[in-house]
Amino acid sequence: MNIVIFGATSGIGKELANLYVNNGHKVAITGRRIEKLKTIYKTHPDQYIYKQHDVTDLASSDIVFKELIAVLKTIDLVIYSSGIGTPNYDLTWDKELPTLETNVLGATKIFGLAYQFFRKQGYGHLVGISSLAGIRGNRHVPAYFASKAFQNNYLESLWLKGKRSKATIYVTDIIPGFVDTAMAQGETFWMATTQKASRQIVHAIRKKKKRAYITKRWWLLAILLRIIPSPILLKM
Repeated sequence: MNIVIFGATSGIGKELANLYVNNGHKVAITGRRIEKLKTIYKTHPDQYIYKQHDVTDLASSDIVFKELIAVLKTIDLVIYSSGIGTPNYDLTWDKELPTLETNVLGATKIFGLAYQFFRKQGYGHLVGISSLAGIRGNRHVPAYFASKAFQNNYLESLWLKGKRSKATIYVTDIIPGFVDTAMAQGETFWMATTQKASRQIVHAIRKKKKRAYITKRWWLLAILLRIIPSPILLKM
């Protein structure tokens, strides 16, 4: 299988890349930090391809995607693992903008490029790493929570399009709870290692699920979050 992972220099993206090359797949990895990409590449130079890329540079996304197609010829799986989010207690625009550029604009651009390529190719699987945060709002990190809700809905929209397409296109929304990555802050409950989370993600992708909570037990909290009254949410 030929796989492209956007945002593979750390966290879930890096671990997914590691799992897939260890299973014999060809994996193209992207990210802003070239030295980290080179380090990953050197572990399996026969299976990795790397491209330095900032997903917020929308024009470069077109170029990078075309370059990857030229090298790989066919792409079976595209995973968008790029994502940022920081607390913004004072609601300053300088903190909101990078989150929106990465999680909304950057993600939408890659989602669209992948879907259009799969439609032309005749098959393919698009995966987005969203978050449980997309279920409800949050007064401390509004742009992040809203951006993940956008991803949830956009991926479902593409899933619906895929079901009506003549091409065989699968779309999977991966919805993690707390995973031990650089974005995780402080002590919390049900914290999963990147290894455990990534193994479950690979399983969900193999099963071609529409939606998968990572780790699996987070579906319980997802149900509660959807039905909890706003006055109670305000106290949390």
